Amino acid sequence: MTLDELIKQCKNQDATAQGELYKQYNRVLFAICLRYSPNYTEAEDNLQDAFITIFKKVEQYHGKGSFEGWMKRVTVNTVLQKYRKQRTFEIVDEGQIEDEAEVEIESEEIPLDFLLKIVQELPDRYRLVFSMYVMDGYQHKEIAEMLGISDGTSKSNLARARMILKNKIEDYNAKNYNT
Repeated sequence: MTLDELIKQCKNQDATAQGELYKQYNRVLFAICLRYSPNYTEAEDNLQDAFITIFKKVEQYHGKGSFEGWMKRVTVNTVLQKYRKQRTFEIVDEGQIEDEAEVEIESEEIPLDFLLKIVQELPDRYRLVFSMYVMDGYQHKEIAEMLGISDGTSKSNLARARMILKNKIEDYNAKNYNT
């Protein structure tokens, strides 16, 4: 079955087609859920919520842009909606924000599972902004609109997330590469 046929069948609420769509895209969308979730179990819950939303809103996809891109956006929005309700963002005075600097990582070998773990350990507000900005390429203005925060709060949360991650990576390197 082609992707267009699969989409058409999903629009008709065909459970077999929905199962096939899930099989084809669950890994890609789960990776997104992992980046935005504090742990594996919550990422699994978020994936299920995302697919429920995708199946409910598949009628809204009209063939403009890639279907995978549309599903990724639905997934991000579904997860963000959950965390937005928790209102875990702090208000920041934009005048106190320093220009964001790139954090340099000097190690050649840091395991991917360690990096994922430390991103998941970030406080919700930092993890969400970090994932949106660094991993998904959103700009601060877009992040601010999607999360209901100011541009300055987005910038501040990103800077703080980077500093936390930098410190954890430096600690990791000190423990594992100390000669």
